[in-house]
Amino acid sequence: MKTPVRELHGGEKTLRRRGGDGLRRRGGWRGWAAAVAVLCLLAAGCSARSTPSAPPAPLPRPVPRTEAPPPETAPGQPKPYKALGQWYQPIPDASGFRQQGVASWYGPDFHGKRTSSGEVYDMHAMTAAHKTLPLGTLVRVRHLANHRTIEVRINDRGPFVGDRIIDLSYEAARQLDVVRPGTAPVEVVAVGAVPGSPVDLYSGNFTFQVGSFASRPNAERLGAELNPRFGNAHIVEFEQAGRVLYRLRVGKAGSLDEAIAFETRLKESGFTDAFVVAE
Repeated sequence: MKTPVRELHGGEKTLRRRGGDGLRRRGGWRGWAAAVAVLCLLAAGCSARSTPSAPPAPLPRPVPRTEAPPPETAPGQPKPYKALGQWYQPIPDASGFRQQGVASWYGPDFHGKRTSSGEVYDMHAMTAAHKTLPLGTLVRVRHLANHRTIEVRINDRGPFVGDRIIDLSYEAARQLDVVRPGTAPVEVVAVGAVPGSPVDLYSGNFTFQVGSFASRPNAERLGAELNPRFGNAHIVEFEQAGRVLYRLRVGKAGSLDEAIAFETRLKESGFTDAFVVAE
């Protein structure tokens, strides 16, 4: 009776061993298949990495910015000027000029510095800055809220902020009651010109500006070259934005017709930026 039992146990052991061997054999084939798959993937990855990638597309080239040229002006007319990237064309005659807008004022920070007319700014004088009125124009400024009225002389350029049309000196702003608020609605009316001011383009002493230099020696060198040809070469200092510029002027004329003819001669000689200045 014991023997069949042992045989049964041995048979179970044999079956289990054989089953285990069979499982190991089947598991071995699966392992080989997995290994082959991994090798294929690795081969594919290597081949993909070995393929050279296309070069990146070139960046678009920046388009150069072109500045607007100054407006063309006829000989004898006021020269346009540029401020804060914008060109302004002064008008040759203030007759009938009338304008409404916002007035502001400027004072201590500019006191004692040169204005666009070449004068030294005096914050206690009755003067003002305007973008296009002829320098030397007398204007009547009326406060549209309190109806106070003053007269000032235009001797500077500006203001170049928003919708402001005139920049008053401290004294002019004080009389008009603009100092405390800073700005006020006004009406500006041209009423005349100071005798001998640059606004008088038809008679007086005229000269011609041919260049503006940051270096005085450069201005002097060109002046020495031009004086034998045009005469009256001289330098006028001018302060702008905290730095001193040296304006070279040549020639003389006693009337507008002579001034136009002389300016034309300068332009034909290669000084295309030359313009008339009344002194």
